Amino acid sequence: MAAKTMQDLFIHALSDVYSAEKQLTKALPKLARASTNPELAAAFKTHLEETHGQIERIDQVVEECGIKLKRIKCVAMEGLVEEGQEQIEEIEAGPVLDAALIGAAQKVEHYEIATYGTLAALAKQLGYKEAVKLLLETLQEEKATDEKLSLLAESKVAEEAAAK
Repeated sequence: MAAKTMQDLFIHALSDVYSAEKQLTKALPKLARASTNPELAAAFKTHLEETHGQIERIDQVVEECGIKLKRIKCVAMEGLVEEGQEQIEEIEAGPVLDAALIGAAQKVEHYEIATYGTLAALAKQLGYKEAVKLLLETLQEEKATDEKLSLLAESKVAEEAAAK
């Protein structure tokens, strides 16, 4: 990608996160099925619903800004999803896998938090006020999901995994 302007950078980053979110819609159901902790499985299902809303918000940003997304694949998300899949295949179902899945999901959340923070800053610099609001809304959801995962990790899942 040869970004020459802030606009180019914004379009590339938005296209990249669109790909990331689409990949996540395929990965989250697998994480939910692999987890044995019902609260964790529910958290993955809830985040799947949020992810669909986040994709809709990206569509709104595209419309608001009058831009066209590029067809690219987010290789960062591809790697994070692959890492989670490897854990599902290599770790026996149970509390230890649940702990690993939380870690994998938090890596994804931290990537998304960084990405949406950057996108909101770029949108602000470009004067896309409505896009800033939409991107910050998604950023808050990502932070809330990360917090939920932390609470699960620190409470039930950690205790169960430590007892193994």
